[in-house]
Amino acid sequence: MAKSQATFSKKENEKKRLKKRNDKQEKREERQANKKSMSLEDMMAYVDENGNITTTPPDPKKKKVINTDDIQISTTRQEDMVDEDPIKKGVVTFFNDSKGYGFIRNTETQESVFVHVNGLKTQIKEGDKVTFEVEKGQKGPTAVRVSAVK
Repeated sequence: MAKSQATFSKKENEKKRLKKRNDKQEKREERQANKKSMSLEDMMAYVDENGNITTTPPDPKKKKVINTDDIQISTTRQEDMVDEDPIKKGVVTFFNDSKGYGFIRNTETQESVFVHVNGLKTQIKEGDKVTFEVEKGQKGPTAVRVSAVK
């Protein structure tokens, strides 16, 4: 007589599949039995003035009116920004003579501006007070026409 072709692992896998199917069917029947009829109002969610989700509708008295003309979507253009004095004053915070670059801290805005040896009118070193102009470089603002102040 021939031996059964089903191995032990195949039988176990079949038992697991049947058990999973039965559990799923039981859960489905349980959900159907406990099914509550929810109205549309019970399912509604609202967002309050702070951005939190609530079940109560917002108060119409707290509604803010926004004028659409006051909304500015874009940034200001470079031409719109008027620079009164193109010559700025600053202090050299770092300068490497061997590599030919450094940084200048603007005394008014306290922002750091890159400077290259090609943008120098006179020799500078760390701690020097300088005057310079800012131009747009490859990676951001770059100081040009830099000269030391005596």
